[in-house]
Parts: sequence; C-alpha cells; structure tokens
Amino acid sequence: MSQIKMIIMDVDGTMVNSDKVITPKTKEALLKAQASGVRLVIASGRPTSGIRKFADELDLAENHGLLVSYNGSKVYDCTSKEVIYNQAIKVNQAKRVLEHMKKFNVYPMVDRHGYMNVLDAYAPQIHMNVGDDRMIDIMKYEIRGGNFLICEHRDLAEYVDFEPNKILTAGEPEYLEKVFEEMQAPFKDELNCMFTAPFFFEFTPKGVDKAKALRSICELTNIDESEVIAFGDANNDLTMIEAAGIGVAMSNASPLVLEAADYITLSNDEDGIAHALAKFM
Repeated sequence: MSQIKMIIMDVDGTMVNSDKVITPKTKEALLKAQASGVRLVIASGRPTSGIRKFADELDLAENHGLLVSYNGSKVYDCTSKEVIYNQAIKVNQAKRVLEHMKKFNVYPMVDRHGYMNVLDAYAPQIHMNVGDDRMIDIMKYEIRGGNFLICEHRDLAEYVDFEPNKILTAGEPEYLEKVFEEMQAPFKDELNCMFTAPFFFEFTPKGVDKAKALRSICELTNIDESEVIAFGDANNDLTMIEAAGIGVAMSNASPLVLEAADYITLSNDEDGIAHALAKFM
C-alpha cells in the first residue's frame, strides 16, 4: 500500500456530523495527520464561502490546504489565497436552465458576490427525504450554510448575465424523484445534472466533478492518486471515491458510494473519518 500523502473529504454527511460541526475526535485525527505532513483537501458541493470556516478550524492556510467547491468547479489555495482552477457554466446555458426550471415546482438559487439570488426568500419548508417527517427551512439552510446574504429577483433567467459555477434547485424529495429526468433532459449532454441531497438537484459544467479536481490537485502537488485517501457519502462523491488510492464510504453513504468504496467506515455521527485514519495511517 502506498503511503498516504493527501486526505480529501466531503463536508456534509462526511467531515461534519448531523449538527454540522467537526467533532473533537475527527478534528484531532485530521490535525495529527496534517502535522505529519499529509495535505488536507476539503471537497464539497458547497460554495467556497460555505467551507472557509472549516478551513480555518483545521489550520489549512498554515499548511497548504486546499478547498474544492461547487462539486469540483473551483479549487482554492488556502495559503496563497488564489483560485487555481475554475470552470463555470456559460451564460447562455445558465439562462436556458433557469428558463426551463419555470416549468417545475422547484426553488432555483444562484450565488454571486456573497449573495444567494433566489425567486422566493420565504419558500416553504420541505421534507428532508421521502418518507421522512423532518422538515427543513431550505433558504435558511443554504444561506446560513454558505455564509450568504439573500437577494430576491422576479426573473433569475433575466438576471443572470455572468457565468455561475452551479445552479442549485431545491424541492420536495418525492417530487424531484418524479421530475428530475425531465428537468435535466435538455441539458444532460452539455451539463452535469445530479442530486446532491434528496432535496437538492443541481447543474454544473460538463466534465466537472470531484475526481477531475483531485487530478488537477495531484498534478499541482506532485502527489499520485494512489497516495490519496478520499472520504464521502453522496453520489457527487462517487468519482472521487473511485479515483483515490483508498476510497472510503461513510456507513451513512448512498448505495452507489457504498458499492464503489474500498472500505466502509463508521457514520459521520460516529467519527468515521477518525476511525478509518486509525486503520490506514
């Protein structure tokens, strides 16, 4: 087995627990690995602003850590404070997606310059999953999680005159399962279209994913993919799990991720990352 030189990990459902915090045991394990020279990379579907607080907590700026945001669309160097990779959706594509979303009972969101741009800042709460009675205030969840201010627009398709890194849509999980194929149909050959949570379906540039971001980081750092351990739980983590030398699924992961993983660790509420690092490092 190759020596592990890099740890790349998803955030929600992986690095943080259900309360959205890094537990002391997981933090200790990551800081210990970093102190031994292992490079830490946080890779999330969240915007960069939504994961910077975790970078601060793990001292990434002092240790050449990296942030992969928007499911691989952007890579940020915490030490140099430079964007080292960025691939966005073209303006005409974004306008077409947002126009098409008007046909569906979903809540589209596009961020820019610290604002999350939406149609309805007071969108009703939605269920967290099919058959789950728990409800979530989707606007508060995304705005607070991404550290955004919120801005309403009457027409997002008309508003967008820039290249966004992603277009996020939220909706009832049961409804999204029924309509997602129709939502993605006009764009599936030119954009990545995927679930990132039962209540989130999003669009990102074609060919962009966490594995592509990982490959660009490995080239930059002269670290081979075989020397990387990756942690994830959702389908947007799948390519990263497959690309890394050791792909680790949290026990709460989706069936596809569980099947693809080299190892299944404990859940994100049971310090799964710390458990796996104790085994492999």
